[in-house]
Amino acid sequence: MAYWLFKSEPETWGWDDQVKKSGPEEWGGVRNYQARNNMREMKKGDLGFFYHSVKEKAVVGIVRVANEIHHDSTTDDPRWECVDIEAVKPFKRAVTLDEIKAAPELESMVLVNNSRLSVQPVSEAEWAFICKLGGVEA
Repeated sequence: MAYWLFKSEPETWGWDDQVKKSGPEEWGGVRNYQARNNMREMKKGDLGFFYHSVKEKAVVGIVRVANEIHHDSTTDDPRWECVDIEAVKPFKRAVTLDEIKAAPELESMVLVNNSRLSVQPVSEAEWAFICKLGGVEA
């Protein structure tokens, strides 16, 4: 199993929207090749952090990859693909970007070094550490 981080502006699509969906939702609209290529690496069942960007800048929950890469329905351009994700569980407390940046254990994390990338890998050690900070089991 691999681990990931999905960034979204909560005003556009937040954790509450994902939970209300009560099923898989296309993670469409991504127009960055590196983020798209990360989604191409995902397998059904992989887990990811749901991250609120812009104002909150915090990990707020865990999602699961429900369907592997397929055409992004938000465009006719065949270059853009996406996966479908579904909510698994919320964090007991949000883990902020400031906390993540302050933790020496996370100094190599992509989020710390490339905070603009909307879909990014997370190592198993980073996953466990952030889950602990958020009050959930890894």
